[in-house]
Amino acid sequence: MLLLKSTIPIPLRTTTPILRSTQNRNLAVLAQQQPVPAITKFTISDDYLNSRGFNFRRRIDDLNLDHLNSIFVAVGFPRRDTDKIRVALENTDALLWIQYEKTKRPVAFARATGDGVFNAIIWDVVVDPSFQGIGLGKAVMERLVTVLLEKGITNIALYSEPRVLGFYRPLGFVADPDGIRGMVYSRKNKKR
Repeated sequence: MLLLKSTIPIPLRTTTPILRSTQNRNLAVLAQQQPVPAITKFTISDDYLNSRGFNFRRRIDDLNLDHLNSIFVAVGFPRRDTDKIRVALENTDALLWIQYEKTKRPVAFARATGDGVFNAIIWDVVVDPSFQGIGLGKAVMERLVTVLLEKGITNIALYSEPRVLGFYRPLGFVADPDGIRGMVYSRKNKKR
């Protein structure tokens, strides 16, 4: 489990984290903060991104779900039914994606679901492999965390493959605060 530390200028609160997968494949990541004003200066500015041909989007109206699905597959997620993706996105509390203007395609994406008050879980953080390493993932994550904080959400968790935990540490996340462990439901382990 990862807890957001002071890399992003947000005061921390010491409350108990909520989740950690018992499977080695996924790790729940948690950020707990008090509501604060929006971060006005991001590591990667909107102006910089715009100058390179990237634009932020916050709605699914013009998001091509087939293109998004191709990014999911390219980073190792299973191919998903686009109708189910649409339903998931319609039930998402906050989402951000970056469009590359030359191709009009999504190149980075993240979303969060939750109760809209106290808790949120960040899902599907992806960057097209041909656009990785230029800060798009960091730009999406900083802004998504800010959106959640502006809503007053104080517990922010995410699932991550262990191989990419290093991406979240520079964003202020630390692993497994206080040794807290959580559980996930698994039909594999259920006795019949």
